[in-house]
Amino acid sequence: MEHLECCARFLRGTLVRAAVRRYLPWALAASMLAGSLLKELSPLPESYLSNKRNVLNVYFVKLAWAWTFCLLLPFIALTNYHLTGKAGLVLRRLSTLLVGTAIWYVCTALFSNIEHYTGSCYQSPALEGVRKEHQSKKQCHGEGGFWHGFDISGHSFLLTFCALMIVEEMAVLHEVKTDRSHCLHTAITTLVVALGFLTFIWVWMFLCTAVYFHDLSQKLFGTLFGLLGWYGTYGFWYLKPFSPGLPPQSTSLNLKQDSYKE
Repeated sequence: MEHLECCARFLRGTLVRAAVRRYLPWALAASMLAGSLLKELSPLPESYLSNKRNVLNVYFVKLAWAWTFCLLLPFIALTNYHLTGKAGLVLRRLSTLLVGTAIWYVCTALFSNIEHYTGSCYQSPALEGVRKEHQSKKQCHGEGGFWHGFDISGHSFLLTFCALMIVEEMAVLHEVKTDRSHCLHTAITTLVVALGFLTFIWVWMFLCTAVYFHDLSQKLFGTLFGLLGWYGTYGFWYLKPFSPGLPPQSTSLNLKQDSYKE
């Protein structure tokens, strides 16, 4: 338990800072550009992380929204109820996860359709010999072909969106104060550590995506969609009175919300 407490204190001192929420979007965008330029100008040698079958990609990134959803659900419920004691407000705040799910679903469906309508089936990875009889990616792969279209990076989108959403929700820890005797202390501490490590995984795998996978334009659009999903919710809609609202946190943000109600 002592090690868990130390990890939680470290994460509170890093991810919960306002500066992290302010500069992380810029840092992600800059690292995406820098990693993409490195990939184009001086590619890194192949490594375990450049293999799509690596453990982090298969068991975490492929299920990024599921991990984020399942850990944020109890975290938002416990911290918001601890601060407000109002079940209605907790349910309202939990609706952010439904909004996030809708953003994830719409964007991934859009990316898939874009790849479909801009793609063609080829006989080899070198894009030789168009197979005009195959009109879908599934059919193309089923017959041993290679589908090539404009494949917007779903990894860049989802990892950006998930990392920023977790950091926004963890801002509530500025107000959450519990001692070891409190019934929720262990649960909240465990969730803080889990969410903190998950955020580091998302950022690390975002960097790996930048230096190993996709073209610059594909990662650029993916990252932009992630940033727009985050800013459109936490930077705009959640400041409105008829919205899931921001996490209960600093007075300045609460006043910012109240200014819309006047």
